Amino acid sequence: MNRKTWGSRMQIGLLLLPGVLIFGIFTLYPIAKLFLMSFFKWDFGSILSQEFFGLGNYGEVFGDPYFHTVFVNSIVYTLVTVPAQMLLGLLTALFINSICHFRIGFRVLYYLPVITSWVIASLVFKYVFNTEGMLNYFLTSVIHVTGQNIRWLDTRWGGLTIAMLLGIWKGIGWNMVVFLAALQTVPQELYEVASLDGAGSVRKFFSVTLPAIRGTVLFALVMLTIGGFNVFTSIKMITDGAPGHQTDTILTWMYYKAFSTGKFGYSAALSFITAVVLAFLALVQFRLMKEGEN
Repeated sequence: MNRKTWGSRMQIGLLLLPGVLIFGIFTLYPIAKLFLMSFFKWDFGSILSQEFFGLGNYGEVFGDPYFHTVFVNSIVYTLVTVPAQMLLGLLTALFINSICHFRIGFRVLYYLPVITSWVIASLVFKYVFNTEGMLNYFLTSVIHVTGQNIRWLDTRWGGLTIAMLLGIWKGIGWNMVVFLAALQTVPQELYEVASLDGAGSVRKFFSVTLPAIRGTVLFALVMLTIGGFNVFTSIKMITDGAPGHQTDTILTWMYYKAFSTGKFGYSAALSFITAVVLAFLALVQFRLMKEGEN
């Protein structure tokens, strides 16, 4: 290796060094530390003298009846919000892509919920659906549909439904932007050929549009699935797990176990169980999408 090549590689290495250090310190090290914590009995009482616990934390997670509840809640949240966001986002993108005027205005309108603070949006939804909230006032005092307030947030599925509505409302704009960018890359010649073959709008969508944006669909599916399992702010602000942790999801339960009960080892184990589940789901989604292409 001559001096010039060595100098070039040194320059590249020096340019990459800050990014590598930041990634190592703030990403790789915390992950490694968290993985080690999952094998120790690490709580408020043993911060300075951790006791090796082996797979005990993992056994405690799987044996916890609340884990099954929060895991089901996370799955239901994901199964409901992900398809709804993708479908509504795609329909919105198709609508905007088909019009000639006011495209920018519609983009801004649909994207506003995305940039709205999760905390503010959650508090607004809580105010609307609270027992003494706006919706109950409208139903009881304005249109007189019912004589008593409906306790929307006091049941497991009621609270989760409100959080899912918020998640769908917040996610439509993101999907719209992603799918709109993909739609604008589809060659118009394909639509012209389909028109010559007598294809209508529905057939064009399934025969031309959908295959052309398959990669974008997969990207959105994987990202939204990860986001669905990581839902936190809306649940925390709207129900805070009530009643009796029945509306908790994986992240809110993890937060509760770590910072309310001091079970850091338990929370670390739960985080890696979640990571394995998400990795498995991502692999399944990639495999199914690849088989669909064949």
